[in-house]
Amino acid sequence: MTREFDFYVVPTPIGNIQDITLRAIDILKNVDLIACEDTRTTQKLLNHYDIKTKCISYHKYNERERVNFFLSELKSGKKIALVSDAGTPMICDPGEVIVEELVKNGFSVTSLPGACAITTFLSQIPRKGEEFTFVGFIPRSEEQIQILVKNNCSNNLVFYDSPERILKTLKIIQNIRGNINISIGRELSKLFEEVKYGTIAEILDYFKDGIKGEIVCMVYSENNSSDKELDYKITELKNKGYSDKDISVILSTLFNLNKNSVYKRSLELHN
Repeated sequence: MTREFDFYVVPTPIGNIQDITLRAIDILKNVDLIACEDTRTTQKLLNHYDIKTKCISYHKYNERERVNFFLSELKSGKKIALVSDAGTPMICDPGEVIVEELVKNGFSVTSLPGACAITTFLSQIPRKGEEFTFVGFIPRSEEQIQILVKNNCSNNLVFYDSPERILKTLKIIQNIRGNINISIGRELSKLFEEVKYGTIAEILDYFKDGIKGEIVCMVYSENNSSDKELDYKITELKNKGYSDKDISVILSTLFNLNKNSVYKRSLELHN
């Protein structure tokens, strides 16, 4: 017997319709209302599992206006489940607004374990250690991408991207970080699932005719990456007109670095 909650965050398949738990099916059958991004997409899943529960749209464009309705329904004793089109809600999908309001108003919230592109991807690629930085969908502008990859040389950087943009994104990263190793996955759990590991040049060559499907990518951390990150930070401050002394004070204060070491490195880069 499991505890009952007011509000359930329920993961749905990211591709293969069979990737849903028995508990998720049971919850979706027994709640009073299912909040979903696109009712048409969710209805296909519900039809497959003979789930008759009523759906109501809940997406990033109507999150706030739906909050009062959900609060009213919950106060009347109803149970609600939240799903996204695919995967786990609130992982690059709507849900943040309603969950925050539910917690504020004392309603009980739980999340079911289930499908998520990040864990599906990371559990099948070569990597050392458990740490990684996930940034959701990578920024669109080249400048923002440059800042992001410069600040994450020492981290395994994981992000989503669209098939229309990913090859351009990889070229930007290559220009900043060189021909480093990456892993890239597309169409995870679907018929044409593909996961590739190699240098950026190898990946770009492999997909030279284009790439399709939902994309998740990891840029690997580098040896001596902390030195490279420091150089990026020093160069950025130099370009803004700061002196070597000022740079040593700023970076040592912000990042708990040795001031003399930063000053010495700044002098070396200046020359």
